[in-house]
Amino acid sequence: MADKPELTVNVVTPDGSVYEKTTDMAICKTTQGEIGIMPNRLPLLASLAIDEIRVRQDNGEYDEVAVSGGFLEFSNNTLSIVASAAERKEDIDSKRAERARERAQERIEKAKQAHNPDELRRAEVSLRRALNRLNISNH
Repeated sequence: MADKPELTVNVVTPDGSVYEKTTDMAICKTTQGEIGIMPNRLPLLASLAIDEIRVRQDNGEYDEVAVSGGFLEFSNNTLSIVASAAERKEDIDSKRAERARERAQERIEKAKQAHNPDELRRAEVSLRRALNRLNISNH
């Protein structure tokens, strides 16, 4: 019986490698929707949403990595994810993420009061990042 096909998942940030494993499936949320990536698929390039990357382990459970946008590229059974920021579930500091959520909510209120749409958009992105980290850390 032939070996089961696998793909290698690499998640990198400007600070270096965050995650690298082989798997038979990874699930990513792109700006166009969620996509499952399995070995031997056609090449793909896509923008990532602020969300999680789920990588199936041999036991059927998933490793989770929080990403703050970026892009993915798949070819030759290698899924390369380049993100401005990424954290493995076990590395997320829930208290720090909660403080970031509170700061972002305060910034949103100040931006609304000041009628500053640019600051409002930046604060909303900060809030999405904090909520993403909190959701993953609480799974």
